[in-house]
Amino acid sequence: MSILKTTTKRTSEPATPRPHGPAPRMAPLPDEWRPETLAISKLRDEAETQLVSRIHARLAATLGRSIDTAAPESLRALLGEAFPAALDEERVVLNRTDRLRLQDAVFAEVVGYGPLQDLLVDDSYSEIMVNGPKQVWVEKDGKLYRTDITFSDADHVIRVIQRIVSPLGRRCDESSPMVDARLPDGSRVNAIIPPLSLIGPTLTIRKFRRVPFASTDLLRNQTVTAEALQFLATCVRGRLNMIVAGGSGAGKTTLMNTLSNYVSGRERIVTIEDAAELQLQQEHVLPLETRPPNAEGRGEVGVRELFRNALRMRPDRVIIGECRGPEALDMLQAMNTGHDGSLTTVHANSPRDALSRIETMVLTGGAELPLRAIREQIVSAIDLVCYVERMQDGTRKITQVSEVRGLEGEVVTMQDIFTFVNEGLRDGKVMGELKPTGIRPSFADRLAARGLDLPTSWFGYQA
Repeated sequence: MSILKTTTKRTSEPATPRPHGPAPRMAPLPDEWRPETLAISKLRDEAETQLVSRIHARLAATLGRSIDTAAPESLRALLGEAFPAALDEERVVLNRTDRLRLQDAVFAEVVGYGPLQDLLVDDSYSEIMVNGPKQVWVEKDGKLYRTDITFSDADHVIRVIQRIVSPLGRRCDESSPMVDARLPDGSRVNAIIPPLSLIGPTLTIRKFRRVPFASTDLLRNQTVTAEALQFLATCVRGRLNMIVAGGSGAGKTTLMNTLSNYVSGRERIVTIEDAAELQLQQEHVLPLETRPPNAEGRGEVGVRELFRNALRMRPDRVIIGECRGPEALDMLQAMNTGHDGSLTTVHANSPRDALSRIETMVLTGGAELPLRAIREQIVSAIDLVCYVERMQDGTRKITQVSEVRGLEGEVVTMQDIFTFVNEGLRDGKVMGELKPTGIRPSFADRLAARGLDLPTSWFGYQA
């Protein structure tokens, strides 16, 4: 009988030591990194949120089609009559103050936008972000805050989304889980739901002010200096083609709205947007808006088709809310064939990057053009790029105003007219000023021929 003995081959590599004791803990976040929470909700806890949802369901069943057909004033009266009975069925005893508070919350569910109603009517909030049913964030003074507002469940969020998009003839469901829309006041809305969103229905609302930004607001917020604003206003009046560039949420549309105030009221303006956001104050404005495909995938009308149609509408100026696709080539051709004074916005990281983005957008449209030909079109069409940036403290500032000068070889040449000199942070605020570089733009003579002068004092020196 033999005994088999198993041996283990030794290696020269030392064994990995086993950790002793508890796993190391991550260092806590600094206090300035922790999001602040704002107490906004009228409902005190999750139980009251569920109570409002149940009462809303009872009233919807009781009132039936009246909810969809009655005017808001009549509906408020109907709710006032039916609310006590619905509350009694829940066997809840409340004082007068709490009853009125819950009744307002139920009314917001019926004719408004549910838990978001108070945020939408408060002008101090510039953006509302719903990250699933249990997280609602807001932007206030350029900073993000988490609120105590919650939805009862994911279906509750979807009901609010449907209330927003249905009047516009759009839909948001499993077959079309992403949608861009707008509120009656022009606020931009984006919604995305499962299966694309993994945290539940997500809703982002970028609010627009009831009273549009004026040039005085830009000066008060130190977005721009008086000299730079006068320069930009003169460029708009002089029908220069201008690009407003910047990152997401930097304030491009707000700035373009403000600059559009300097367009003459005697001109015929056609605006083209995916979702109507521009708030032009002139009388002769024709707003056009794209249309998504229907349930059968037909009927889509994009920016490019609208742009081609706009050129047949005898426009003095064409303003595109955002240039993001193949329509860039049509835009350049229009600027080069007599439609001066066009304005548009472009997502970019710098003025030069804005031109590179336009070049890329032209190529995505399948245009079989050499790069030099595209760059010649860009140089001939675009006069000025205004770059706006959201700073560390949440403020928006114009940080570069650059002229497109020409083409040297294969390179587009640009020259900064104004640049922001950043002097660092002081008490959490970004210090600095938009200053002239001392260079007079080459299109000054063209503006002078149109009766518009550019004083040398705007550029930091005396004649």
